[in-house]
Amino acid sequence: MARLGKGKPLVLAHGAQGSWQHWIRNIDALASERRVIAVDLPGHGESALPETQDHAGMVKALAVGLKHICVEERAVDLCGFSFGGVVFAHLAAFYPKLARRLILVGCGGLGTPNGRVALSGVSGLRGEERAAVLKANLLALMLHHPDSADELAVHMLLPNAKRARLFAADMVLPDKLLRILPEVRCRVDAIWGEFDRPHPDPALQQEALRTVCPDAQLEVVSDAGHWVMYERPEAFGRALEALLAQRA
Repeated sequence: MARLGKGKPLVLAHGAQGSWQHWIRNIDALASERRVIAVDLPGHGESALPETQDHAGMVKALAVGLKHICVEERAVDLCGFSFGGVVFAHLAAFYPKLARRLILVGCGGLGTPNGRVALSGVSGLRGEERAAVLKANLLALMLHHPDSADELAVHMLLPNAKRARLFAADMVLPDKLLRILPEVRCRVDAIWGEFDRPHPDPALQQEALRTVCPDAQLEVVSDAGHWVMYERPEAFGRALEALLAQRA
């Protein structure tokens, strides 16, 4: 977990097989105005597995932690990337007093068709060949531009994946987010990368989201893939700031 800054708490959740490092290019900028708390979700990074490996177990652990960290706050703003957005939606539904608003970033679970993603194994590979395959995997799943799959992104990929001890897909697909959103009482908005491969076509995602959250606003960050906040941190920051400025 990473904590930085002062002000109203903004809690960030990473995607599947990730850690708080998914937000490494955003924390400093966001902390200029906010108290930023980037969590390691249960079963990821340095966090232990939850009591039960389901939505209830995940959000129980998060609720206990947030009540301890943000003891002076009635509710916090939640921003979850991919799997983290689905988890935060369940947190907002199960613990409504904790959630002031929810912002989803490139989330699955809306019942929309998945994009085609082909990943290659790296077992037995070494040196430049291994690095090339890791970069190709990042571009197939997470990023849009070749230059975005830089040394830092490649360096974080496998260590975070190896530390993940929880299978996330069953907690997302096909429509776990769509099913829980009607129980979320706070305002819900979203941010999408224009070229999100796992969950393509932002207009389609907005249409699905508005079937259950008619007032939801979806901001599209142009020229970005799934890991939008890493690939276009400044544009993502502007989109997030615009949504946070909306009345909760």
